[in-house]
Amino acid sequence: MKYDIVVIGGSAAGLVAAISSRKLYKDKKILIIKKLEKELVPCGIPYIFHTLGNVESDYMGIEEKFKAMNIELLIDEVVDGNIDEKKIITKSGKEYYYEKLVIATGSTPFIIPIPGHNLENVYTIPKNYKYLGTVHEKIKNAENVVIIGGGFIGVEVADEIKKSGKNVTLIEARDSLLPASFDSDFGDIAKEEIENDNVTVLTDTIVKEIYGNEKVEKVILDNGEEIPADVVILATGYKPNTELAKKMGLKVTELGYIETDDYMRTSVEDIYAAGDCVQHKDFFTGKPSRLMLASAAVFDARIAANNLYKLKLLRTVKGSLNVYSTVIGSKTFAAAGITERMAKEEGFDIIVGRAEVIDRHPGKFEDASKISLKLIFSKECGLLLGAQMVGGKSVGELINVVSLAIQKEVNIKDLIKMQVGTHPLLTAGPTSYPLTLAAEDALAQM
Repeated sequence: MKYDIVVIGGSAAGLVAAISSRKLYKDKKILIIKKLEKELVPCGIPYIFHTLGNVESDYMGIEEKFKAMNIELLIDEVVDGNIDEKKIITKSGKEYYYEKLVIATGSTPFIIPIPGHNLENVYTIPKNYKYLGTVHEKIKNAENVVIIGGGFIGVEVADEIKKSGKNVTLIEARDSLLPASFDSDFGDIAKEEIENDNVTVLTDTIVKEIYGNEKVEKVILDNGEEIPADVVILATGYKPNTELAKKMGLKVTELGYIETDDYMRTSVEDIYAAGDCVQHKDFFTGKPSRLMLASAAVFDARIAANNLYKLKLLRTVKGSLNVYSTVIGSKTFAAAGITERMAKEEGFDIIVGRAEVIDRHPGKFEDASKISLKLIFSKECGLLLGAQMVGGKSVGELINVVSLAIQKEVNIKDLIKMQVGTHPLLTAGPTSYPLTLAAEDALAQM
């Protein structure tokens, strides 16, 4: 069967690629092929363990939307293809021909080969509702849960499972939590916050073995300490799904991602790629990045869809910007751009501006909270390079302002001259706007 546009993958990138294509090309015949009947909201997965209560509450609910938009949906897996014939082949043996193909095959958990990682009741956190349903049930009956990996997924899952009354131990090999996104000063705040919820946190700690007789019984650390475990969760990162791309002859980078240009075109004509399976490059250094975010995937997908038939949407940003936010305990953590550690490793000469303010004025309103933030600037030219902040929910949107500022090459003086709208119930006061105060602190060091 022949289609104008075929999209492989149904998570964030595949979803947006298909829907954007339909909005842009109303007369095209579009097919989306995905392996699972239902898709999960990727960033909502950790919350199935308590806040949402079950896997079903995290369903995207996009399947009916495809039907309403006249996008054909096939539940199957693409296992091979022929680029000369513009043909793909599914696991069930069906063949489909395309005019334009978008590969959005996403990522799967990366498993560090710790001895015992294949024991029963050792799990990962994939975007698979059937698998996660099993994990959810196992944790219900567990008393001791050990999570290996202190990045976003590990921290969020630990925080959620602890709310269900379990004994939770979180182990991170580096010297602070969230090391890829935050410097140790903010990582230590995150550690303190999750420890306040009675999660045992072990940083700068290596797991030697996951031990058990068929089923996991305990985790053995390199210092000989043993931690009882009924369930172990490996939260040690993700790897791109590029097996299909390799089979079809697409160019793959040294890090294992699909190589694309700025318009998401692959090395093969009429084939595009988007999301976690694509090689991104760092916004500042231009070096290959391991960035895997739903927000980045959606950005990729919109670029790809707009440029399927002609270059309609020019990509003017220099690379992919790391922008994150999460909730740990009662606090919101957010970061954008590069950290102090990354800046120094790359040879930037930097200055850091800091501020602490209350996000309402006066600060006696019930939902007021303290924001602590730092802004990282180039010392030579004052260009904004990165930011980290912790506070209330207002931080989740404030970091998006910072993200745009970085993309638009804002400098210290721009932030000091920034004109803001404030209101007592909504923001910090005009005399103490957090970005302005942090920029003033940095300027004083120049």
